[in-house]
Amino acid sequence: MANMRTPQEILDTEQKLVFTDDTFKLFQDLMFQKAGVVMDEQSKTFIRSRLKDSVLKKQFSDFRDYYYFLKYDRDKETELSRVIDLLTIHETYFFRETLQLDTFSDEILAEILERNKSHKTIRIWSAGCSTGEEAYTISMLLLEKPEFKDWRCEIFATDISPNVLQFARKGVYTDNSFRGVPQAYIDKYFIKENNGYRVKDQVKEKVTFFQINLIEPQKMFFLSEMDVIFCRNVIIYFNLDVRKNVIATFHERLKPDGFLLLGHSESLSYITPEFELRHFKKDMVYQKPVRSLDQAIQRSEGRKGALLEPGKD
Repeated sequence: MANMRTPQEILDTEQKLVFTDDTFKLFQDLMFQKAGVVMDEQSKTFIRSRLKDSVLKKQFSDFRDYYYFLKYDRDKETELSRVIDLLTIHETYFFRETLQLDTFSDEILAEILERNKSHKTIRIWSAGCSTGEEAYTISMLLLEKPEFKDWRCEIFATDISPNVLQFARKGVYTDNSFRGVPQAYIDKYFIKENNGYRVKDQVKEKVTFFQINLIEPQKMFFLSEMDVIFCRNVIIYFNLDVRKNVIATFHERLKPDGFLLLGHSESLSYITPEFELRHFKKDMVYQKPVRSLDQAIQRSEGRKGALLEPGKD
């Protein structure tokens, strides 16, 4: 008991932690380089409050020493994953943005059903899936469609944080994740347990979780030929250049006529002209037009024709 500190002693230690503006800028750069996340000038207090326990646990008295640990220590990758986890927002819940989900369920799936009927496969990517509610929601919506009963339905759910992915794989959720979820879905697709509600295996089996950093497209080789990509309330944390790169990756990974579902506060204005904004009954959704592929072929053929044209050097 002699080694136990009083609350005042703990507070005094926290307040003595050195976190200069220069060190704050180092953490801003680190988050941008490793996660593509922009921490604005108002984030200093947030970073301090989120990381102070980690700094103290490593017995540092200065945030700069902790920064150097994250840069050069042999265990830097494990600790860096924790930092990214602490400094990114994982707020989500089942059936979020219902009008968009209604559009996906009632109209987009109908188009894919017709388009892919020859091979009966649908591939969906939940990018920035956080704790898994979005991916499992998609799975439930597919299960509600008897037309897809004998289809191969693949849902790839990715996030940068290994901690939230571990949570998602367990698939046990508390009441906070069920805001506005119809009771019929809870009764049908969850099992009540002492510590919450467990997702049933029939929902889980369609979903595969992977750790993926959206600013590292070279690691996404298996995420191709997607019919739909969900990336909702993620790119708002990136700057314009990172947004352009991430959206370019999505464009490359989507099939022609594939759909990109962003958050309602997100737009492709000033990012790319390569998607069309489709107006459905309840919502608007971005779509990769077939003509973008045709135009690429035409441009390629045009360049060849110019090289072969007689009389040209």
